[in-house]
Amino acid sequence: MTSVTLYRAADGRLSGFECRGHAGYAQAGSDIVCAAVSVLSTTCVNALESVAGVKPQLTVRDGLMKAVVPEDQMTHDAQIILRTFEQGIRDVASSYPKYIHITLR
Repeated sequence: MTSVTLYRAADGRLSGFECRGHAGYAQAGSDIVCAAVSVLSTTCVNALESVAGVKPQLTVRDGLMKAVVPEDQMTHDAQIILRTFEQGIRDVASSYPKYIHITLR
């Protein structure tokens, strides 16, 4: 199962996310749930950098991607991108609830 944690700042705005673990929907290379999570999280980080001009604090290794936007870079564009990630990951989780667990922190 993939665990997705959505981070919120003290004022309630999204500040980042963490995706941990492999979904286990299918074998590696054929797992559409892992692929969806990977595409959403990678696109989010790339858009934060290229569209919003924000440099998130990033940790990436096998089975883990964590991206947190520093508070001084929490722009309107960054919020839109993070909220779009949240919508996308919730949509995938609603279609595959056995394979993605979402928490808020």
